[in-house]
Amino acid sequence: MESQEKQLNAQVIERAWEDAQFKKELLEQPVETMEKLTGRKINLPNGQKLVVVDQMDESVVYFNIPRKIDINSLELTEEQLEQVAGGVTPAALLYGIGLGIAIWAATHQG
Repeated sequence: MESQEKQLNAQVIERAWEDAQFKKELLEQPVETMEKLTGRKINLPNGQKLVVVDQMDESVVYFNIPRKIDINSLELTEEQLEQVAGGVTPAALLYGIGLGIAIWAATHQG
């Protein structure tokens, strides 16, 4: 599921970079434009909306304040429960090691 979402995001971004009319429509009506592109219905949770922001201006640094997550309302999938019960997955371990190396390299430049 997550890889499908990443593929959709990449498809939308690439199209917005290449097609000015598509980008305009995406900014004005994001859900309808994405549905038209993919041929699939996008169902947002009640009370939520999709906002697309054009961040192509290289002279601007964008800072996103994410929403605060209510950890009491989170539900884990079966796969996530298995990971918690079984410990760290190899992919998570490799990611953590890579992240640690990157942070060390960034903070120890001579």
